[in-house]
Amino acid sequence: MSVIPIAIIVLVINATITHLESWLILRFLIGALIIILGLGIFLFGAGLAISEIGKLMGNLVAKSKNVPFIFMMGLFLGFLITVAEPDLLILANQVSTTWGGVIEAMFIVLVVSLGVGLMVGLGFLRMLFDKPMPVMFAIFYLSMFVMFLFVPEQFQAIAFDSSGATTGAMTTPFLLALGLGVSRRKGSVESEKDSFGMVGTASMGPILAVMIMSLFVKVDPNTMVEETFEIQQGILAPILHAIPPMLKDSLIALAPLAILFFIVNHFKFKLKRRPFRRIIVGLIYTFIGLVMFLVGVHSGFMDIAALFGQEIALHPNQLLLPAVGFLIGMVVVLAEPAVYVLSMQVQDVTAGHIPRKMILIALSIGVAIAVALAMLRIMIPWLKLWMLLVPGFLTIILISFRIPDIFVGIAYDSGGVASGPMTATFILAMTQGAARVLPTANVVIEGFGVIALVAMMPILAIMVLGLLFKARAKKEGIQSESKM
Repeated sequence: MSVIPIAIIVLVINATITHLESWLILRFLIGALIIILGLGIFLFGAGLAISEIGKLMGNLVAKSKNVPFIFMMGLFLGFLITVAEPDLLILANQVSTTWGGVIEAMFIVLVVSLGVGLMVGLGFLRMLFDKPMPVMFAIFYLSMFVMFLFVPEQFQAIAFDSSGATTGAMTTPFLLALGLGVSRRKGSVESEKDSFGMVGTASMGPILAVMIMSLFVKVDPNTMVEETFEIQQGILAPILHAIPPMLKDSLIALAPLAILFFIVNHFKFKLKRRPFRRIIVGLIYTFIGLVMFLVGVHSGFMDIAALFGQEIALHPNQLLLPAVGFLIGMVVVLAEPAVYVLSMQVQDVTAGHIPRKMILIALSIGVAIAVALAMLRIMIPWLKLWMLLVPGFLTIILISFRIPDIFVGIAYDSGGVASGPMTATFILAMTQGAARVLPTANVVIEGFGVIALVAMMPILAIMVLGLLFKARAKKEGIQSESKM
């Protein structure tokens, strides 16, 4: 259901527009099959292990009345889970390579992870002290807009892109479960609304961290070099070559969390044999699924996406690029593992009041619009990223004060979950492919920013959904009063 629509779109576009070589399409289809299997195994494992560990950690934090301890646990957990996020490693390497190695990839990872950790710590304090969610988001995003005036253009897209890249396949299920554990433990009558918002809170940290970094790290635009794009040859060879690095990345992603769980379980949780085994099995499934998913994405999707971007950008019909971007954006988001984790949690926590299918439809429309806008930004030289982000987030802030708080949390979380592995690979590669061949675009600047838009538009889409729910509830209330 997630991957087949993408495969169909690729096959149709290739048959009518791009006409890529058959061996590339065959490798793409093999990659799609690996992604289908990997995604299923990953989601099964995440349900058994990652979500349970997050809830246990959330309960541990909520038991404490020591405010410094609560904040430091949030800082530590947020930093630990983010520093090993595969999506962030991908983006950091792309930035470092594109900028000619002026900034080391690991330095970017550490700065961004520290930003996430700080915001997770603050998120814990907000939940435990019942501070209003819309006020917190409004303060931080308005602060970002002020800082935007002083941030060099080449850092603007990276700041918002890093926000989306931090909430990937590993981080999102953990943060969602962490927030759920804290909210349930505190026993508030409004714990339902508090169970969402942790991913959205964490997403603000990287933006502020990279913006602050840009004020101290000076990068000469003349030193930036465009990344060389080379197609990997062969059908099975690229898939086999992708396995060792993906094994390494997946192991790095899971090992810190697993080690932390073993240590804390020994001293605090002391789980019985059956639930402990369940989590161990879940971790193994998560590892296998994550490896397969990343292998399929890297070996089967990225080359095709970059070539698609190049071929479509060179087509005589200029409207084709945003139109294809809209279509692909509509279905790519459904292949994000974290989207399914969030939509299921929304349906479970609200007892079906907010249907899972409605969340998926809203996210699909939001990401489709975001990718179309990213393609238009490449084509139109005067259309800058801030012209889209500033009005968009100002609208989001205004709406957040007019909808139920549960929708505020779901909306900000959805911005993080929508910009996961598929966005950081397929859509980003497609955007950079188009930017390389369009004379009006600069891949160093316009090649980035698509993750930022993909992270923003779902927030707006869920906020609009919240307005519709509020209007419907008001209408039903008036009708019931008239009947009485």
